[in-house]
Amino acid sequence: MTDRLPGFNTLAIHAGAAPDAATGARATPIYQTTSFVFDDVDHAASLFGLQAFGNIYTRITNPTNAVLEERIAALEGGTAALAVASGHAAEFLTMHALMQPGDEFVASNKLYGGSINQFNHSYKNFGWSVAWADNDDPAAFEAAITPRTKAIFCESIANPGGVITDLAALSQIAKKHNIPLVVDNTMATPYLIRPFEHGADIVVHSATKFLGGHGNSIGGLIVDGGTFQWAGDPRYPMMSEPRPEYSGMVLAETFGNFGFAIACRVLGLRDLGPALSPFNAFLILNGIETLPLRMQRHSDNALTVAKHLSQHPAVSWVSYPGLETDRYHQLAKRYTPNGAGAVFTFGLEGGYEAGVNLVSNLQLFSHLANIGDTRSLVIHPASTTHRQLTDAQKTAAGAGPDVVRLSIGLEDPADLIEDLDGALSA
Repeated sequence: MTDRLPGFNTLAIHAGAAPDAATGARATPIYQTTSFVFDDVDHAASLFGLQAFGNIYTRITNPTNAVLEERIAALEGGTAALAVASGHAAEFLTMHALMQPGDEFVASNKLYGGSINQFNHSYKNFGWSVAWADNDDPAAFEAAITPRTKAIFCESIANPGGVITDLAALSQIAKKHNIPLVVDNTMATPYLIRPFEHGADIVVHSATKFLGGHGNSIGGLIVDGGTFQWAGDPRYPMMSEPRPEYSGMVLAETFGNFGFAIACRVLGLRDLGPALSPFNAFLILNGIETLPLRMQRHSDNALTVAKHLSQHPAVSWVSYPGLETDRYHQLAKRYTPNGAGAVFTFGLEGGYEAGVNLVSNLQLFSHLANIGDTRSLVIHPASTTHRQLTDAQKTAAGAGPDVVRLSIGLEDPADLIEDLDGALSA
């Protein structure tokens, strides 16, 4: 092949993979092993001392997981990646590498409910604090920054409302204050949005959702953009200061533009342990091979269903940036020209009770707490995923009492519309 970079569809199938050298197997094997044999004591010492790359123990590295890591780094346009046990684990290990006790970060107020709970409650045990900012007002992010702020966090397309975030505006603020912009790209995937192209420094994923795409595996990913200068910055000692675990090695100096990914692996994953099963890595890899086909169909189907619901008498509003009347449509045209994704919300005239009744009467839609499946999914966030939040937090997160969230799958859209019409009538 020439020096031309392969296209997205090609990378989704081939990046990081090759026929197995030992057997010739074309599909990436599942290396279902806890540990790996060393050549000799010097080889072992070089691996443990980070003088050589290789496999020691599956909690830290595994050949199946490595293919997944290389593939997502290629698709996102990053320098390196780390596969972990879940999207929550990806967020946690990212913040573990960035934060010290007493530190803060600024987060968008439009996030997945589980992230809001994690940030508000679990992180307090580590002495980390979150300041919330209005996703629609970049100035609010800047106003919340203090000398202890170590990052800005947002979702490229926010769950549950399908809100498009102005990543370039947040990147300008992050760069002005010399802090990294961390973007959860779960809802968009790199097929719809590549956050590094808009100024992000770190990308995280719940690979459980659209990357895996079949509702059969849980996993998370951290992608290093290689854009933030950690070296010499005392605010980020995990990367910039000598590490006693590795004979005084400074990770940012030794590993350069993928030093953050290394820190997450050898200082976070190694000690905290949320490792991804090689079998789940295999399933997610297989899902990614069809990612561009699925994401386009997801988006096309979602637009068809959203247009129908926007005209339904029982529906008071629809929030989907693919609609020309939506307040985020211009941002969608800018950031997601291939489509606005699979997930959107709508409000019912009957409020909370109408939402509960709707999900109870649907037949084709599955009522469960997930998104990104080949199947169409439905949930009433106020009574489920966002139930732990206050009413004000629910409304701010786009999960008010009348809100229903749909994750549109790959079925025929006419069948989805028929199912919704029947449940709305009931």
